Amino acid sequence: MTSNWQALPLGQRWLALPSRDRFALLLLAGFVLMVLLYVLAWLPVQRHAQQAGEDFQRQRSLNALIMHNAPAVTGRPVAQQALQAEQLQGLLTASAQAQGIRLQRLDVQQPGWIELQVERLAVTTLFAWLAELEARGVVIEEVGLTRVEPGIADVRLALSAGGF
Repeated sequence: MTSNWQALPLGQRWLALPSRDRFALLLLAGFVLMVLLYVLAWLPVQRHAQQAGEDFQRQRSLNALIMHNAPAVTGRPVAQQALQAEQLQGLLTASAQAQGIRLQRLDVQQPGWIELQVERLAVTTLFAWLAELEARGVVIEEVGLTRVEPGIADVRLALSAGGF
């Protein structure tokens, strides 16, 4: 096969066409290319986006159903109002004081996410405090315990407001 396309029979037919017909065929080829691009690329993307939106709505309604029925399943009420990120630090310090817990270090990593450290805390006090925090809408993301002596531990916690 030669690299000179004009020597091919199709190339000779192309050159034999009047320039007006060549221009019309080029426009037609461009139109067909755009239609193929639309059908093969854009339509699948649109279908996928529509399906993702429908899946999202299904998951939202399922989440609402689960939240509505959670108290019946777990036996305890779900926090009715979500805890705001700005309220988290104040809630932690107030509830810690009420439980007699002295916070050693409290780091606000980003709004709605706090890491804190407590030294030499009774594990029973910790569990009572965590249950109170959970009931008030605080999500316990991470817990790290280091045993100091029987029933006493150094505690590292990562907490967030509403499942950050």
